[in-house]
Amino acid sequence: MSHDFQLPTGLIGPGSQATSTDGAELEFMAMPSDMRTYASHVPMLTADAAFAPAVAVMEKIAAVAARVAEDGGAEIFDLSGLDTDNRRLVAETMGEGEVAMKLRGVPALAVQESVFAGIWSVTAHGVDRIEVAPVPEAARDRASVPVVDRQPVKAGPGVVNAPALLAELEDKSARFEGELHVINLSLLPHTEEDLAWLAARLGQGATDILSRGYGNCRIRATATANVWRVQFYNSVDTLILDTFEVTDVPEVAVAAPEDLADSARRLSEVLEAIR
Repeated sequence: MSHDFQLPTGLIGPGSQATSTDGAELEFMAMPSDMRTYASHVPMLTADAAFAPAVAVMEKIAAVAARVAEDGGAEIFDLSGLDTDNRRLVAETMGEGEVAMKLRGVPALAVQESVFAGIWSVTAHGVDRIEVAPVPEAARDRASVPVVDRQPVKAGPGVVNAPALLAELEDKSARFEGELHVINLSLLPHTEEDLAWLAARLGQGATDILSRGYGNCRIRATATANVWRVQFYNSVDTLILDTFEVTDVPEVAVAAPEDLADSARRLSEVLEAIR
């Protein structure tokens, strides 16, 4: 025998389930938010021959981005010869993308990826340039230059698993030939003393990177060749993934060939609208 059955209202949804005896309520993990995405921006200006220098250099940048996407390498454009208005147009067109870098050394360099992946603004006292590359050469070259030297400290109380991790990292560093190796600290038992001892033994390199997307990825080079600390945080700044990577430069900070090809196309479209 069949019956028409209707689910009574009020039995599902918030407040429909009994709370536990200890008063605890079900809480959901915060979802990612505020992801940075590309939005085309065309500077508002009237056609004027005065802006020809800026348009010309950006046309060259677009052409080089397409070439670098195919052949690799890097190319630098010195912007110090542009007047204030032309330099402002370049800055407005390029905007700010997801990746920023602080490169210690002489001179100390500030690096900001544009909204066109693989096109980087590199500035310092007396330096004003754009570099088209998967990653700025200085970020790679300075990575393991010591800002804090490696310290031969002995393992003290509380240092448990760090010596084994250090041996693995040093072995992969010494034999590095381009293959990525990752140690996921989030999945391994370790103590605060382990982390402090590893930091002292590995030292600190000259390249710091911040990649912003869903939350942040904070990357710091160590003074041990090709060894990086890579930490992912969610949108509420909670550490969700903590790793060491043995690699040239962590992939999250590197523009892929397809990114550069797309940047060349999009920049060309913006320039066409400016003309």
